[in-house]
Amino acid sequence: MSRPNRFTTSTIAILLALCSLSTSGCYWGLPTTGPSLGIFAVPVPVSPYFQKKKEDQFWQKERYDRVPILGPLTSGTEAVALDPPSDDEVMRAMEKARPVQGGIPFLHEHNRNNVRIVKEKISDYVDPPRVYPMIGPAQQHHAHYKCTIYFEDVRRIGWPVPHTLRDEDAREVIYVDHNHLHMVGNVDTGVQSPY
Repeated sequence: MSRPNRFTTSTIAILLALCSLSTSGCYWGLPTTGPSLGIFAVPVPVSPYFQKKKEDQFWQKERYDRVPILGPLTSGTEAVALDPPSDDEVMRAMEKARPVQGGIPFLHEHNRNNVRIVKEKISDYVDPPRVYPMIGPAQQHHAHYKCTIYFEDVRRIGWPVPHTLRDEDAREVIYVDHNHLHMVGNVDTGVQSPY
């Protein structure tokens, strides 16, 4: 009995592949009920790295990248910034400056343990009124904070010789600016009074 040649073998393999695709329900060429996306109906895997990066960008924009516009300052009182930076905001600023996320398990890992954050207000002042485009007359309120982060820095290295480096007195200093605007003058909010 003679052996099948290469052409015959590859033709049979292609026919089997087409038959299995057409009978599994995953073939986009068969007529289906409802609209079809064609080749775009095939799912494309997305790396968790890119998904987390997009989620972090959205979180940063939603929570910290917007400048709030508050009501006017009342006369006779001192203008004091109310909210110091949150622990999440400080850690995100530190992660931007000195990233730890990532690493390769069992080869090189980097962790921060026992984190303690001390926040000090450095300055708190209000600029004179000026006109901002699309906002109108407003005053910018500046609040600058010095945030000292105390933590235990742990680095696990797995190659060429497995070992752990542990710094129990690690510290970083991050400066966070909280700026916001206060409206000035008789503010028209656009709400009509019923009286």
